[in-house]
Amino acid sequence: MRRVLLLNVVVLAAVVGVAAALASTGAGPRDAAPAASMAGMAGMASPSPTTPALVDALAKARLATAKYATDLEAAKADGYQIITKMIPDMGFHFLNMKVSGFDVTKPPILVYEKRDSNWQLAALEWVFPEKPATPPLPDAQYGSFPAACHYADGTFIPAASQEACAKTSPDGAAFTFWHPNLVTLHVWIWYPNPSGLYASMNPYVHPFNAG
Repeated sequence: MRRVLLLNVVVLAAVVGVAAALASTGAGPRDAAPAASMAGMAGMASPSPTTPALVDALAKARLATAKYATDLEAAKADGYQIITKMIPDMGFHFLNMKVSGFDVTKPPILVYEKRDSNWQLAALEWVFPEKPATPPLPDAQYGSFPAACHYADGTFIPAASQEACAKTSPDGAAFTFWHPNLVTLHVWIWYPNPSGLYASMNPYVHPFNAG
């Protein structure tokens, strides 16, 4: 019963969030994550206007990711593995290494919020080596993620090259991969975001910051 209620809340929140993001006329920018280690992360915050193409894309994305809404284990079974712990006002990031390119139904990254043992999908994310010449979604707005070493427990440490990555994290987790500076595209399709559909940060997930 608790799971059904939680799923209903998730779906209702997502509907409200998408509607608010599409209907809003503007919001102030938030240019950087509050965490010092994320000083290089930035993103625009103004929402996108409603267009038939965007509405259609969001519907496809929701249908494709609905099975992950409150089921992290389903996401893991499909290949998503943790790459960051809780980034304040954003979430835990889970990456599927098998997904590449842009397909609105196949996000390479799922962003989750956590409370106790419960996980809730909040945003989908795509990453690019540079800003796309043609927006993959109407009026897409972007953030950034600094070059970093990633470890099996979700620890990440900014680093200019893979050679600078330690073999293990400070807590002993194995090194998994390094990436250069990236352009990010968040889509807050499963949780409302007053800062906008494409904003990097979301003040509404602040209560989840403790993980």
